[in-house]
Order: sequence, then structure tokens, then C-alpha cells
Amino acid sequence: MDTVERLLRDLVAIDSVNPTLVPGAAGEAAIARRLVAELEAIGLAVETQEVAPGRPNVVGTLRGRASGRSLMLCGHIDTVGVTGMAAPFVPAVRDGRLYGRGSQDMKSGVAAMIDAVRAVVDSGGLDAGEVVVACVVDEEHSSIGADALVTRWRADAGVVTEPTDLDIAICHKGFAWSEIVTTGRAAHGSRPADGVDAIVHMGRVLVALGDLDRALQAGDRHARLGPASLHASLIDGGRELSSYPDRCALQVERRTIPGEPETVLASEIDDILAALAAADAAFQGEATTLFARPPYEIPTGHPLPDVLAATARAAGCRAATIGMSFWTDAAVLGAAGIPSVLFGPTGAGLHSTEEWVDLASVRQCRDALAGLIRDWCR
Repeated sequence: MDTVERLLRDLVAIDSVNPTLVPGAAGEAAIARRLVAELEAIGLAVETQEVAPGRPNVVGTLRGRASGRSLMLCGHIDTVGVTGMAAPFVPAVRDGRLYGRGSQDMKSGVAAMIDAVRAVVDSGGLDAGEVVVACVVDEEHSSIGADALVTRWRADAGVVTEPTDLDIAICHKGFAWSEIVTTGRAAHGSRPADGVDAIVHMGRVLVALGDLDRALQAGDRHARLGPASLHASLIDGGRELSSYPDRCALQVERRTIPGEPETVLASEIDDILAALAAADAAFQGEATTLFARPPYEIPTGHPLPDVLAATARAAGCRAATIGMSFWTDAAVLGAAGIPSVLFGPTGAGLHSTEEWVDLASVRQCRDALAGLIRDWCR
């Protein structure tokens, strides 16, 4: 069995469900121990970084025999939950695909980047430069692992091995979450003069948000990411059937594109609420930003995409230049001064009840990354 497949099987077999997403879940401690052993066996200098109790980043470093450019390979080791999956931690191979939770997102990318470093070590090591292999926690929730990583480690360039179907993503969208609360006045349903309906007021907010989304999707478009967008995610209001609701809460998400600030959703919602209050003195609404992450794009003209494209094509990959609609830790690395791209294997079923990765693509990813290490670290 190929060494990358053996490692991937071991990683999928370890429960590393994110405990912030699923209270009481296993977290990353067990998979971190397996990765420490793997990286030490290859010959890397290994450190762990306790990001939260029982949730360590694992970072291995391979140094060359002379100074040169450095490269960071980064992947997250947590997964989403497993509700509805029959055997999420039993890696099964069928028709060249490996099934199991995390197989595509993103233990295959982690296995590929580690095995790429193994291939470099086995072929004589690095003549120059340095490779940092970073296995981080919590990407599936709020990326506290990547945030902690960049406080201690740096590199001249980075590759985040999220699944990209062996293409090279040079940008991705950001996002912002906000909660809007409309306030009414509780009253018995038979006394309309006494009540103010917070849910009806939220209906006006929803109409305005729908208009905003249509304007966003018809507006400015990024060449690889398309337009920004917005959707209503969760809503809650009312206390009982025969009462006017005094409160309604709505949570919304906006996807942002490069050039838009993290505060854009807050500004847009403030404008909507102000317009609704001006039109109706009884309207009361306020918004709170819950969380936001910026979009990301590698600086124009940076050499990393071209160097990776050459080594990826030599490994049999299409290696087209693309953008990704979802957010990734590449934005954290980029903001810390580590220009990064995304490059990873082919598969399907992210966050679904049937997740798989194509094993041939994992081997190609490994070979492309090994070539990148040799060509970049000079």
C-alpha cells in the first residue's frame, strides 16, 4: 500500500470532530498524537501548540543544508459532525475512492502534504530553504488554530491543501454573520390596538434583504469568484399563538469578495434599519455583528501559482487557476504575510453523509507538492 494511502486511512479512522460544533465531541488530541509520531518518524523537528485545552496544533519543520526560501504546507485536522453516517471512522475503499468522515475535507490534503515531505526526505532532503508542515485545529468553526499558528511561524509562501480537484485556487470569498432583532409590544391577540408585531416588522427587513441580495448578485463581479451574496439563515420569534410577538431575531450571512471590507454587512443592515425606522415610527430594530472573516486573493504577480502549476502539471494535474466560494485558512496566512494558494485532491461529499476522496488524486497531489518543495525551497 502506498504510504500516503496508509496515512490517510489512519487519519480517517481517528475521530476528530470539532467540539465547538458538536459539544462533547472528541476534538483533535488523538489525531495530533498520530501526526506527531508520523512527522518525527520522517525526521522533522516537531512542536505542538496548545490552542485550547486538548486541542493542539502540530507543526513540523524540515530545514535545508543552506539558507533559502521557505514554504508552509497547512491543513486542518478537525472535521464536522457525523450525524446520519453509518460508519464515519471506518475508512472503506471502493472503486479507487476512500470513504469516511474527513476523507476529502481535509485529511487527504493533510496526508498528501506530509507524504510530500517524506518523499523529499527519502530523496536526500533539502539543499536549501525550509518547509513548515502545519496541522491546525478548528478550521470548521472559527480557525483558532490558524490564528495561533501565525503568531509563531512564518514562511515566504504557503499552500493550504483544501480539496480543489487538483486545480490551484488563488482567491476565495469571505463572510460576515449578523443578528437582527426587531422589537414589538406583547399583547393578547384580540387587542390589536395594544400590540406591535415584531415578526411583521421583521418581514419588512426580509424584503429589504432580498432586494439587497438581488442588487449584489446583479452588481460587481470578481473575475473568478462572481458576485457577493446574502441569505437569511435562521429566524425565531413569538411566544404563543394568541399573542402579539414582542421580539423576532434573524441571523443572516453575507459572502464577500475581494475589495469589500469585513464591515460591509454591518453598514448595509444599518442603512436598511434606518430607512425602515424613518418610514414607520413604530419600527424598532437593531443589529449585532456576530463574526466575520475577510475574502482573500494572493497578490498579483506572486510567483507561487506558476511554480506550483509547473510541478502539478508534471504530476498529471490539470492545475487550472480558479477561485473558491468557501472561506479557508489561506486568508489567515495571507493576512499574516504568507502569500498562499489552495491546492488539494479530488472528491465529494463535504459535510454530507457520504464523503469520499479519489486516491489517485491524493497521490498526484503528494507528487505535485514534493516537486513544489524542491523547486521553491532554493
